[in-house]
Amino acid sequence: MFKGSLVALITPMRADGSVDEKAYADFVDWQIKEGTHGLIPVGTTGESPTLSHDEHKRVVEIAIEVSAGRVPIIAGAGSNSTAEAIELARHAKEAGADATLVVTPYYNKPTQEGMFLHFSAIADAVDIPMIIYNIPPRSVVDMSVETMARLAKHKNIVGVKDATANLVRPLHTALACGDDFCMLSGEDHTALSFNAAGGVGCISVTANVAPRLCSEMQTAWAEGRLAEAMAIQNRLVPLHDALFSETSPGPVKFAASLLGKTSEHCRLPLAPLMGPTRDRVRAAMTAVGLLN
Repeated sequence: MFKGSLVALITPMRADGSVDEKAYADFVDWQIKEGTHGLIPVGTTGESPTLSHDEHKRVVEIAIEVSAGRVPIIAGAGSNSTAEAIELARHAKEAGADATLVVTPYYNKPTQEGMFLHFSAIADAVDIPMIIYNIPPRSVVDMSVETMARLAKHKNIVGVKDATANLVRPLHTALACGDDFCMLSGEDHTALSFNAAGGVGCISVTANVAPRLCSEMQTAWAEGRLAEAMAIQNRLVPLHDALFSETSPGPVKFAASLLGKTSEHCRLPLAPLMGPTRDRVRAAMTAVGLLN
């Protein structure tokens, strides 16, 4: 259903902190023209924790409007409040999104049963395909394979964005959830390794600034041109390293500013990048061939 290079979109902002809707619309169009296979607005990379509900919804709407059906839109709709997640998922469906991305509830530290009930309630309330977003480093909880297998039986729960960086996990997930369960890597460094373990693509941060390379890598892999895919992977590794050398999306927004796509501004509590990080990002962008 969803595969290839999907980008976890940044949310461009002006220096005063307001969302730059024009820059965002242009950025979405550029991503599609560069070959990105799907768009994810208002995920972690889109700074969803610091967007108001109105801003969150507008960012989803712009992505859908600009895409105009050219690529799938998987709208971020996660919250540690089940009722709030239902509200965001309902808006995503009404706006015309193709699916939602729902993160495991952060801060609350629910049990496995709590997570099962949370995701089941959202899937019951809103008839739209859902991708579970499992990212233990940010949410503190880790959904077990057993819980995911229980949820995979729901008709609306169709896959996972796996940001565990555990390459044994997709092997067990595929066995437990079946061949139709859509497995997407949530870690740029493991994109091809995850595919080798049964995945079908990556929800990428790096694709914000290297959309064509990320798309070509995934396409080459899918078409069996493995040496070509691995060559692109190796070319991108220093850029992956640089873009995660401080808390994301700080480095990738700075990288996007070097391309003239947006300002580097992130909302607090994310701080401006330190000087050495700026130098590292600029050097990596140059080495990969994205800057002259």
